[in-house]
Amino acid sequence: MGIELVIFIAAILFGIFLYWRESNGNGAYRFLNKIVNSKELQMSPDNPKGFIYKQTLLPRIIFVVSFVLVAALVVEFLTPISVFSSYNGVSAFASFAVGALIGTYLASFVIKTTEVIEEQSDSLEDKFDDVVEKGKDFIEDLTTRDSKEIEELKEDINAEPKVEKQSARDRLKDKGLM
Repeated sequence: MGIELVIFIAAILFGIFLYWRESNGNGAYRFLNKIVNSKELQMSPDNPKGFIYKQTLLPRIIFVVSFVLVAALVVEFLTPISVFSSYNGVSAFASFAVGALIGTYLASFVIKTTEVIEEQSDSLEDKFDDVVEKGKDFIEDLTTRDSKEIEELKEDINAEPKVEKQSARDRLKDKGLM
């Protein structure tokens, strides 16, 4: 189980590397597109789409699994390591394929988040400045309001005592209603 975990983590890193590399340039995909498609069907020069970059789930799965399969076949026939003859080899193959796929989605999330943060950075700075100004105004209002209330309380304390008025019962008795 330990080696599968190491293979899985290495596959995630490999998937991140694949996605990042293809997000910087898609020359291999363009070349294959020129070979396979006619002039009318070829992708436009400003299209950033690649084997993994800007692809949906199914084409991404097909590319990652086929790439890992070709790599496993090369390892099977050129080295003494037998990938497909035991359960451990097949399990490692599956772990690597799933890990690479997860790595591509993880890299996609990170790159998209970075782009959103870069777009919003100017507006975030403005929002932060507005919040700081509102906070300063709020603190200033609290300090001035507190000092005004303290002054009013001091005046109330220093003022002459008020004469007590008659109660409602006494007033009704004076009018003869009670």
